[in-house]
Amino acid sequence: MSASNPLVRVEPLAPSFAAVAGQWAQRLGLPQELAEAEFALQVGEAGLQLQLLEAQAPGPVRVDFVEGAAAHRRQFGGGSGQMIAKAVGIQPGIRPRVLDATAGLGRDAFVLATLGCEVSLIERQPLIAALLEDGLSRAAADADVAIIAARMRLLKGNAIELMQHWQGEPPQVVYLDPMFPHRDKSALVKKEMRLFRPFVGDDLDAPALLAAALELASHRVVVKRPRKAPAIDGAKPGYSLEGKSSRYDIYPKKKLQA
Repeated sequence: MSASNPLVRVEPLAPSFAAVAGQWAQRLGLPQELAEAEFALQVGEAGLQLQLLEAQAPGPVRVDFVEGAAAHRRQFGGGSGQMIAKAVGIQPGIRPRVLDATAGLGRDAFVLATLGCEVSLIERQPLIAALLEDGLSRAAADADVAIIAARMRLLKGNAIELMQHWQGEPPQVVYLDPMFPHRDKSALVKKEMRLFRPFVGDDLDAPALLAAALELASHRVVVKRPRKAPAIDGAKPGYSLEGKSSRYDIYPKKKLQA
């Protein structure tokens, strides 16, 4: 993984959030006063958010499973006809247990949980994991979304190590979406990539991630790639599902049964 260590400070957006900001700063080992900070992890009415501190910076990024894009996709996203649903093997009577080993902002995991899958999420970057934790706790407090959030379990740390030392029943499906120069032209994705690339870089350990996933998954591994990108080095996918901008490479091990 190639990433720098950008300077980050934690700040409350109002005096009433000072105590919570102090707790996050302590947990993440970050300063609250840092004039030369490049980013601010802000605590406010809407929860936790990450803001780039420069002229003309895009607005903050946060994890929101209750409103906005996640709510729209929950209501109008196409249900089990979505390509991601087909990729992980969702069928009538089949809702596999999924491990999303590269969780990011949890969007794909939330879609799968919405469709009825139990999903474990792994995120290794502490700031992104904090945004996820905050988003999940707000989702758990919302009457409409709590039942979906209850199917999501966040694990923090290095996905390769966590998969190699997995405790308990293995996931039926391991889902990977390694950081890659995505071709997605949407403004939202561009904004997030600009914010997160300094923290996470590109996943140069994708082949090791795939190898660990193939070792752990009981039924299949699914890798999301930009449509024209090569498959990850290592085992060859059994087949692929192709969409407009992305592709799902599927590595089958065993048939999913109802």
